[in-house]
Amino acid sequence: MTSDRPDGGAGRTVSLVIAVLLLQMGFILSYIGAFHAVRPHQVPVAVVAPAQAVPRLAAGLNAIAGQPVQAVPVASQAAAAARVRHDQDAAAFIVNPAGTNDTLLVASGGGASVVTAVAQVAVQADAARHRTVTVRDLVPLQPGDGRGLTGFYLVIGWIVGGYLVAALLGVAKGPRPATARLAVIRLLAIAAYAVASGLGGALIVDQGLGALTGHFVALWWLGTLLVFAAATVTMAFQVLLGVLGIGLTVLIFVVLGNPSAGGAYQADLLPPFWRAISSALPNGAGTDAVRRIVYFAGQGITGHLAVIAAYAAAGIVLTVLVCAVREPHGRHSAPARGRREASVRHARCA
Repeated sequence: MTSDRPDGGAGRTVSLVIAVLLLQMGFILSYIGAFHAVRPHQVPVAVVAPAQAVPRLAAGLNAIAGQPVQAVPVASQAAAAARVRHDQDAAAFIVNPAGTNDTLLVASGGGASVVTAVAQVAVQADAARHRTVTVRDLVPLQPGDGRGLTGFYLVIGWIVGGYLVAALLGVAKGPRPATARLAVIRLLAIAAYAVASGLGGALIVDQGLGALTGHFVALWWLGTLLVFAAATVTMAFQVLLGVLGIGLTVLIFVVLGNPSAGGAYQADLLPPFWRAISSALPNGAGTDAVRRIVYFAGQGITGHLAVIAAYAAAGIVLTVLVCAVREPHGRHSAPARGRREASVRHARCA
């Protein structure tokens, strides 16, 4: 016996294909939009020069077309160097009053692309005044951290693992746990996975490859938080939207999060939109947190940890609340569904 009702599966399939197409176009737009025209924008730079010259020099640097740097006068070379070592400024421009060769103090650990961009500005500014500049790196990259990209790929690996494990659990067990208790059990399983994932990533970059060394425990727990945040957000989206929730996860963490994270190009070099969302997403918050842990003794990571923890907390609350709200319907619908199926079987036998 066949049904006369029209099959709605075709319409659903078309809708899913269109959603994937839009997601794909968003991926292309976001990555190319972020990287096709990178340039520095108001990168903080300390300036040390003779008292009578420093206002003019700082004003001249700030007046460069496109405002690549934001020059701030500093009283001494020691104070400027401290600001660079503490990641308060990306660089320090030190004018030599006794000669024509100046010095640019930088911190490659804060981002190799920013250092390159600021160095180019300094060279051009000195060339216009018939002077030269020597670059001195106060916070060099660790030997295994090629171009400072290790932290970025570590964070992306953790986030990918987080949303994949939640998505796979959704496929295997259903996107919506039937009760709040089952939702909590799934969240606990995800928490255990996050601890193991954070540990594995830290072991690989430290003891395994020697890419980022000396901060094993801090990286382990940062990784745990990142994985758990990505997983709980994915789970919440699936509880709210079903399979479409996975697409929303990809939009946030891949389409928007990866190009704005500050990997190959730090946030100060990205166009306005991607620069604005960089630290508001776990990708960017996590990438900068790794840099600060490894190269700047963890200074300034509190805000980043708060952002990542907020995503995790929102994912937990949404998941449990939605499952709790739907739970009464689930208890009543199961017997009713069983009675309907029994009636269908009886009618077919008759």
